[in-house]
Amino acid sequence: MSGKDFEGWVVVVTGASTGLGRAIAVETAERGAAAVVINYASSQVEAEETARLVKALGAEGLVVQGDVAKDEDCAGIVGEAARFGRIDALFNNAGVTKFANNHAELDAVTGEDFLRLYAVNVVGAYQMIRAARALLEAAPAAGAVVNTASVAGVMGIGSSVPYAASKGALVTMTLSLARALAPKIRVNAVCPGFIDTPWFGRAMPADRLERMRQGVADSMPLKVASKAEDIAAAAVFLASPASRHITGEALMVDAGLHLGYAPLAMR
Repeated sequence: MSGKDFEGWVVVVTGASTGLGRAIAVETAERGAAAVVINYASSQVEAEETARLVKALGAEGLVVQGDVAKDEDCAGIVGEAARFGRIDALFNNAGVTKFANNHAELDAVTGEDFLRLYAVNVVGAYQMIRAARALLEAAPAAGAVVNTASVAGVMGIGSSVPYAASKGALVTMTLSLARALAPKIRVNAVCPGFIDTPWFGRAMPADRLERMRQGVADSMPLKVASKAEDIAAAAVFLASPASRHITGEALMVDAGLHLGYAPLAMR
């Protein structure tokens, strides 16, 4: 906890109805944010719960529906922050996947799967940054963008080939935009490994999920299965004043998962 280092800030979080997005919204409110724009695509009830948690911490919680793959929806999401005249931090957290864990099964995914994942995970983040640029530049300090990438995008692992590819593209885009938008906007990415969120619960039965949690913890150098709050702390750090000299960074927050992969020795 870093006190009230977000005092008075205006924050936008996409994909904030549950999981990591909710944890980011709550943490920024806890650290003093004045207003948090809470975006969701389809989970309205859960997004309203996020808003309730944010409001209980003293921040204004603004719930707005929108699919970041649609440019007009991105403009609408950012529009909720326009009344404040600035955005101090934008968290591009909205993301989707297609579960096809055996990457050798090339017929398990289609071109349409690639296009949908790229539309949300990459193009959506780009469109949000473009829509928010003027308000980010209006922040008293450099506006901060934090993209939720993944260890999958660095390692070529994860739920499917198109998911890993989309997150790799997001990491590359983070570098491009960090150069292009400096010095008025900082752009960084957080790269989680396993996160114990409802995402996995929707894909497998409870007993299998519990076995996976234990297996994940046993296989990690830090012997933990990360929760959303663990990753949120790192994401919020990348937006905070403590990281004011950091831009173009892709921070691995994976309990050491990447240490077991030889290709990183050359990174």
